[in-house]
Amino acid sequence: MKKTQKHTKFKLTEELINKIIDFIDTSSDKSIKDIFIHFHHADIAEILEELNSSQATYIIKLLDSEKTSDVLMELDDDYREKILKNLSIKEIAEEVEELDTDDATDIILELPEEKQKKVISKIVDAEHKADIKELLKYEENSAGSLMAKELIKVNENWSVTRCIKEMRLQASEVTRVHSVYVVNNGNILLGRLSLKDLLVANTKSKIKSIYKSNVDYVTDTDSAEHVASTMQKYDLDAIPVLDKNKNLLGRITIDDIVDLIKEEAEEDYQLAAGILQDVDVDDSIFELTRARLPWLIVGLIGGIGAAFVMGGFDEILAQYEILFYFTPLIAAMAGNVGVQSSAIIVQGLANDEIKGSINNRLFKETLLSILNGLILALILFIFIYFWQSDYNLALALSISLVSVIIVAGIIGTFIPLFLNKRGIDPAIATGPFITTSNDIFGILIYFWVAKLMLGI
Repeated sequence: MKKTQKHTKFKLTEELINKIIDFIDTSSDKSIKDIFIHFHHADIAEILEELNSSQATYIIKLLDSEKTSDVLMELDDDYREKILKNLSIKEIAEEVEELDTDDATDIILELPEEKQKKVISKIVDAEHKADIKELLKYEENSAGSLMAKELIKVNENWSVTRCIKEMRLQASEVTRVHSVYVVNNGNILLGRLSLKDLLVANTKSKIKSIYKSNVDYVTDTDSAEHVASTMQKYDLDAIPVLDKNKNLLGRITIDDIVDLIKEEAEEDYQLAAGILQDVDVDDSIFELTRARLPWLIVGLIGGIGAAFVMGGFDEILAQYEILFYFTPLIAAMAGNVGVQSSAIIVQGLANDEIKGSINNRLFKETLLSILNGLILALILFIFIYFWQSDYNLALALSISLVSVIIVAGIIGTFIPLFLNKRGIDPAIATGPFITTSNDIFGILIYFWVAKLMLGI
């Protein structure tokens, strides 16, 4: 079990980075160790990310694996991949041995398949090795792939005295004790044990007489999203993972879920912005271009489509030139309303807050669009009427605006709901997709309604 070390108050400065680089250049190993001895592993990771990969690798190799294993888990995924490339099979295995099985599995999964087998073969602890192999079999983003095998479990038939003794032995392998689980002789989860009840119980009492049977759990095949929603709903720091026969397999802790939610949020944010793959600011120009260009091409095609739509209404534009000046307003309102609607739906789907049929959600969004549209149309009507003194023109533009807003609201609501039903990430519906589609439909509706209202 890793000992808790005190760490000094940390402040990342240019002076500190330069000092560390100087020590690396002069191979002043003792000075480097003296600097890092009381730093928290998260602080060390922050320092390493300011160095190049060769300098960071030098420090990783210099410090004890008991500390650097946690440092590796704090590093950005891409940067950690560069560090791992610089480490030998034996060195990676030493880092993996110091990690809980869930983190160890994550590290191994980042390696090429051939290298994975070599690293696993170098792990000395047979039980640790077997647990990692088991976790590697689970599908990505399943509860099984998220769980750690380290936990504390006690048998219902043990006395309090034996229970405490066994817990002490098991705790040496567990970084943090969130819960104590109670099982029967067949490893079937029965409940959980309150430390308070354990402390006040008679030492000769059996665990079966003091444990609590109500315990929330997930199965190893449940999705990561289901795990996150369950832990959020019941405000859990950890949750046990069972197989289909209720055998206790492992546990998932809140830090794993926080990491998952962060990754999902970053992915959804990039999808909403029209970026089709996970990228960072430090990625190459080629990688950034490849991630951004597809939706930009879609936007270009949408713009060309909107131009063709406008070309079909050259007659009304010739008589009412002012309609041209309000085209950007209509396109902007359509895009804004569509993105607002889709963003709310995507957020609700992500938080599992949207229940019921699509029709009910569409009806509510339509009413909301009508209300917003009428208010905005009234403002536009007053402005156009006092500016141009033309009642018909003001009415035509106002009705066009209401129509565009209603359609944009419906599209922004329907598309993410439809994609979610089809098992496609609804975040892809926001941003460029909604904006482009609503630009085309918005301009078409705008000129069609204006032409109808103005009798041309």
